[in-house]
Amino acid sequence: MNTTKYSKPIVIAEIGCNHKGDMNIAKELIDLAVQCKASYAKFQKRNNKELLTEEQYNAAHPNVSNSYGNTYGEHREFLEFTIEQHAELKAYCDSKNIGYSTSVWDITSAREVITLAPDFIKIPSACNNHFDMLKVLRDEYDGEIHVSMGMTTQGEEEKIVQFFEETNQAKGRLVVYSCTSGYPVPFEDVCLLEISRLKDVFGDRVKEVGFSGHHLGIAIDIAAYTLGASWQERHFTKDRTWKGTDHAASLEPTGLGKLVRDLNCAHLALNYKKSEILDIEKVQRDKLKFRK
Repeated sequence: MNTTKYSKPIVIAEIGCNHKGDMNIAKELIDLAVQCKASYAKFQKRNNKELLTEEQYNAAHPNVSNSYGNTYGEHREFLEFTIEQHAELKAYCDSKNIGYSTSVWDITSAREVITLAPDFIKIPSACNNHFDMLKVLRDEYDGEIHVSMGMTTQGEEEKIVQFFEETNQAKGRLVVYSCTSGYPVPFEDVCLLEISRLKDVFGDRVKEVGFSGHHLGIAIDIAAYTLGASWQERHFTKDRTWKGTDHAASLEPTGLGKLVRDLNCAHLALNYKKSEILDIEKVQRDKLKFRK
């Protein structure tokens, strides 16, 4: 018999930069995430001049129609909040009884966000091989460290987990996410069974396994949960037609609310019968069951 015990699903509303650089929109998205009953509202933090080369900073945005500046660097700066603004967002989340977190892309941002002491800090797939930054988070931060494994080889995954095992911190602090890095991702490329592989390889070595989805709709998130991904992260926006790269792969409030509802229903349903005939069945058994 399968004895898997399912933890209550934890849903992260990945706001990222979908606030369009506007603090009022960011707070409105937090409010909407609260209405959807998400567990966390998550943002992004970058030091763009540290993260990007001079050539990358001064290059044109690869999709000009989504750009908020004349160069990619200007675009990223337009969308960036200061650490003081992130502190304001965390305080706002606290006042609304929803968790705050953020992804960090560089050492400066990691050290800044550590000062806010969120429950967890996320490492995006693009930066999970930035071991100098991982070392800062491992050695200077006490909360959970969540790492997406998109565009990452299995050998690279092993090195990441081993890095946290060096200081005996993987089992207690590390959450790894199955992820395909695309916006949006077609269903055949979501590769849900990677969740099972991660659990087989790392299930007894890390704290938990999660799922970061960039697909359309919410039909397959329940499958991800039943495969063991208790942490569920989805990009979140108010309007998928807004200008920006991530909106098209994001859920709007109606979708996120339904996702939280359905995951909680799945959690209630994923159990065995407490008795061979449940109380709810007894009346029907007496009325309908064939008797010889």
